[in-house]
Amino acid sequence: MVKCIIFDCDGVLVDTEKIGNGILLEMASEHGFEMKIEDAYRNFNGRNLKDCFRHIEEAIDQKLPENFEAEYRQKSFEAFKTEVRPMEGVVAFIEKLKIPFCVASSGPLEKIRLNLEVAGLLDKFEGKIFSSYQINSWKPDPGIFLHAAKEMGFDVKDCIVLEDSKAGVKAGMSGGFKVYGFANGYNNSDLEEEGAVLFNDYEELCSLLQI
Repeated sequence: MVKCIIFDCDGVLVDTEKIGNGILLEMASEHGFEMKIEDAYRNFNGRNLKDCFRHIEEAIDQKLPENFEAEYRQKSFEAFKTEVRPMEGVVAFIEKLKIPFCVASSGPLEKIRLNLEVAGLLDKFEGKIFSSYQINSWKPDPGIFLHAAKEMGFDVKDCIVLEDSKAGVKAGMSGGFKVYGFANGYNNSDLEEEGAVLFNDYEELCSLLQI
């Protein structure tokens, strides 16, 4: 029986992946990097931003400018302030829950809070927001999910993780969690290969969890 649900943030609670990946690809293209948006979903989603930058640098065989990260964060934060929306069906899903839940993300705490606030979800997660930056452990390491479960007061076996990235599913599975993978058309095979139970929308997840 599920006693606690651990949500990832981007692509699970809030619809940010297209925004963030689009800005990153546009900026990286100025330095000779080319990648399709669907490949960005597969390669970048759920990963530490510095890992994404290393991927780009290896592909173009040169270092990105020192101000690249700061410029990316500024541009993406500005976009998130106006463009972020909750994932379809997530509000109704959360309102049906009769068990504790929280969010555990690789992103900085201020980014998680901003995205939740703009999407109208912050009040539902206040006091239950966990960031990799708080413990210096990033997916695919399971640390952030183990930390979230501990802080929420539950054993791993009593929690499930909701993820949309290969790195996130890896993190959940290696931590001993049952993981449900939010399929978006780009990530289906990757999530399934890592052992996630796929769902296509929150209505389907309700059926799977018998909520």
